[in-house]
Parts: sequence; structure tokens; C-alpha cells
Amino acid sequence: MANDSRMKVVAGDAGYVLEDVPHLTDYIPQLPTFPNPLQFNPAYSVVKQYFVNLDDTVAQKVVVHKSSSRGTHFRRAGPRQRVYFELDEVHACIVTCGGLCPGLNTVIREIVCGLHYMYGVTRVLGIDGGYRGFYAKNTIPLTPKVVDDIHKRGGTVIGTSRGGHDTSKIVDSIQDREINQVYIIGGDGTQKGAAAIYEEIRRRGLKVAVAGIPKTIDNDIAVIDKSFGFDSAVEEAQRAINAAHVEAESTENGIGVVKLMGRYSGFIAMYATLASRDVDCCLIPESPFFLEGSGGLYEYLERKLKENGHFVLVIAEGAGQDLLAGELHTMNEKDASGNKLLKDVGLWISHKIKILPTWSEPYLAMRRIMSTALS
Repeated sequence: MANDSRMKVVAGDAGYVLEDVPHLTDYIPQLPTFPNPLQFNPAYSVVKQYFVNLDDTVAQKVVVHKSSSRGTHFRRAGPRQRVYFELDEVHACIVTCGGLCPGLNTVIREIVCGLHYMYGVTRVLGIDGGYRGFYAKNTIPLTPKVVDDIHKRGGTVIGTSRGGHDTSKIVDSIQDREINQVYIIGGDGTQKGAAAIYEEIRRRGLKVAVAGIPKTIDNDIAVIDKSFGFDSAVEEAQRAINAAHVEAESTENGIGVVKLMGRYSGFIAMYATLASRDVDCCLIPESPFFLEGSGGLYEYLERKLKENGHFVLVIAEGAGQDLLAGELHTMNEKDASGNKLLKDVGLWISHKIKILPTWSEPYLAMRRIMSTALS
């Protein structure tokens, strides 16, 4: 929910560092607490065994050397024995921003059903059309009945958009509607907006909780098992790789290039490569590469073509951006959410391969999976 400048950093013994997120109690002193209703619900009685202690943390690095310091930790998520809102006073809202991602409707459904069935919250609104929907569009009442089958649909039932972030107007709308829990689903730009909304809420001294739910199909968040949408992306990527492999091996010197999502991390490309077993080379942002000379991509590509007669290359959209920047000399443009616009590495590397005179008339099969990066 907050970037580094808004985190509370607490240092402890033996190099222990806690990077904590902001909380209502930071600016509302002596805030009363109430028993968590989960402990009174027979259907969730087992949860009592798993209430999270206030001091529970999660280590950033699982494996450390015995002589190393304790390192950075984060606050552990999960139900607490005491909560800061009474059931009758909770008025929640959900907003989705940025690009689409598999599983968005499932997340919306789980928030609504979790609030309703587990905590007895009956007032939940969907903000229509992203951040600007707070003050430019109507809201959508969300109940378990409304969201019952939305997980079977693609996209997001409450709509989305990029940009349009007027912090003051958003908080005005939150205050006017008497909303006190805001669930924001989005990527980097969206969570920066969530942090700005929290700061304005804090400045006004409002009792409003802001929860940021990270939306990244790239699976590029540390200490969580897997981000939603990642499995679907890998599954679809394998289909594209299989198609490219079929086309590449069907012609002499056939080359299949598959560009996959992954602005700053290559998890989709790497997992799809490992699962398909038809890929000769996988290029990801974490591992720089070069084209010419000994050990370069051209040398490896030519050798594999002589061995197999075809070649399949998988490349993440964020790979090779330094090479493109050096050749194209373009300005650092950004999208409406404030994210850097990446150059099309798929078209670039296809062109670089086509113009090589080393082999005769290579056949290039292009397949893409959602080449537009998410926010």
C-alpha cells in the first residue's frame, strides 16, 4: 500500500529491520478495538488457532548464512483477535485500476463474500471505472448474490482505467459516502495512488483503512507464494510456444519468436519455458544478453540451427531494453499510470534475426501473449 518513503522502518537487535506499513493507530491515538467476529462464528471456529500475533513477521530472505544478520522483515498478514471497526459501521468499497489480469473478478468475489459471510459486513460498493469512478461515475452495490458467478468471466465487472487520479476528489467522495474501508486492486501506479490516498486520509484524520491488493501477472512480488493470474499466463504462454515450435520445425531454418509479459521479471517466460521443453533460448530482464561475438545470441542461434534445423526463442517484454535504448535513442515515455513505456523487443529482435546473412531465408514465426505491460 505504501512505497519506501511512507514505510515505518523499525530497527532491532542483531540487524533485525522491520519495514512496516502505515496503520490507523499512527494518526488516531487510543483507537478502540473490538473482538474479531470470527471467533464467535461456528463455521470459522478453527480460525481461533491461527490468529496472527501482533509481533509476527515474515523474513524477506528464507535462506541466510549463520553469520549473517537477521535482515529485513515484513508484517505478517492474517486475522487478528481484535479489530478496529464494529460490524454495523463498516462501509467498504472496491476499485480496480490499470490493465486487466486473470483472476480480477475472483478477487472481487472473495472480498465481498469474505466480508459478508466471515465478518457480517453488508455494505460493499464497487467503484465503476477505476480511480476516476470515485467522482465521475456511479457505484455498483456488491452483494454475494451479485458476485456469485463473476469468477467465470474475464476482465473486471466493475471496470478499470489508467490515470485519472485526483487525490482530493477521491477522498472527498470517500468522506461524503461515509466509506471507511477501501480495497484497491492494481499494480505499481495504482499502489502509488493508494499511498497518496492514504496520506490525504491521514492528513484529514479520517478513520478509513486503505488496503492495497497487488495486481501483477508477472509474479514479481517478494515473500508471497504466487500473484493471482500468473498460472493462467503461464498456461496461455505454453500454447503460444507450442504453436511457434510447430511452425518453426515445419520449415528449413525455421525460427519461432514468442514475446511474453514480464516488464522487470522473467517468471512467466522462464516457467513457460521449463514447462514446454520446446524452447532453445529464453531471454529475461534479470539476465543481460548480447547479440554479436563469442557467446552471443547470434552464435548460439546459428549453432542450434545447424544441429536441429529450427529454433524457438522466448523473450520477456522487458529483456534487452538497454540494447534497444542504445539503438533507438528514444525518450523515456510513460503511460497514464506513470509506468515507463517499454519498446517492442519482439519486433526488434525479429528484425535483427531477419537481416542476418548467415543462413538462407530463415522463416520467422511470431507469436505474442498480451504484449501490453500491466500497470
